[in-house]
Amino acid sequence: MKKIILISIAMLGSCAKQSPIYDSTTNEVSHDQMEASKTRNKNLNNEERHQIQEWIKSQDKKYYPMGMNYWVDIENLASEPKKNDGEKVSYTYDIYDFDMVKLYENAKQIKDQELGKFDELRPVEDAVRHMKKGSEATLLIPSALAFGSYGDNDKISSDMPIIIKIKTL
Repeated sequence: MKKIILISIAMLGSCAKQSPIYDSTTNEVSHDQMEASKTRNKNLNNEERHQIQEWIKSQDKKYYPMGMNYWVDIENLASEPKKNDGEKVSYTYDIYDFDMVKLYENAKQIKDQELGKFDELRPVEDAVRHMKKGSEATLLIPSALAFGSYGDNDKISSDMPIIIKIKTL
């Protein structure tokens, strides 16, 4: 009987909840938690890049990688003259998922946005810096450069890569 009680206590002790790595009282993150997050993000990025490249292969249109880790349908866009910080640009864009479902009914319209002080996604700013007035482009953006792990709390879910069709005005 004593053996059963001791074994039961040992089993219950092994089932006890482990203390978390993250201490919410100090808002400190452990090294192990940071490494796990880095690994997760690296794996997610690699998986999304592969999925986007497979999607590109199934399209009639060509897409070209940009240095920031997104794709655009304008060949050599990065070699076009680059607008400087402080210059103002106007543009509209629509957001789609990779099934080409438009996520928002109305296009987002931005007027006289000052470069270098963007509130938009970094790939959007990067693309419009090189686009000529009146030109259009399609951007394929991995989730890490889009709305990340949180989404936009509306139509874009967490870790969702997106397509942006943009036109400069």
